[in-house]
Amino acid sequence: MRTAQIKRDTKETQIDCKLSLDGGEVDIKTGIGFFDHMLTALAFYAGWGLALKVEGDLYVDGHHTVEDTGIVLGQALREALGDKKGIRRFGSAYVPMDEALCFTALDFSNRPFLVFDADMPQPMIGTYDACLTVEFMRALAMNGGITLHQKCFYGANAHHITEGLYKSLGLAVKEAAKIEGTGVVSTKGVL
Repeated sequence: MRTAQIKRDTKETQIDCKLSLDGGEVDIKTGIGFFDHMLTALAFYAGWGLALKVEGDLYVDGHHTVEDTGIVLGQALREALGDKKGIRRFGSAYVPMDEALCFTALDFSNRPFLVFDADMPQPMIGTYDACLTVEFMRALAMNGGITLHQKCFYGANAHHITEGLYKSLGLAVKEAAKIEGTGVVSTKGVL
């Protein structure tokens, strides 16, 4: 089984994460309703089982909760992928969400990098700061060893744009983590 369990306790957040790349129940509680919705969509489209409990300093704002969740989920994803033998490695997906069109391309390269090109027309989506989407993606990429590119080609609603980015991420992860062989997909022989 491709699984991982990560716990992280800081003065700002306490996080318990159980991830299965090969499916299972999804139970997410971060204290930020829209963020729960996005992580549920990510897990669904990636085909994950994900149990995630986050207690953060929401009296400050959502930044630490969202960023630290990205850190933990990135670490769990890296651990669950192991030596990456047999995975496809690359994945990409377009997702249209009403008026918005979003795209994700990624590589489980072990060379973390983020290119994020998605303007958010509204600053808030419920109690979720729209600017935190890039913070989550950066933390996920850096801690997961992922080269991650995301773009919103057009869109007028920050909810639709953000949801398109999370869903396309899930689809791209599912494609890239798919087992297709036995060796590491790299001319170097390792990732």
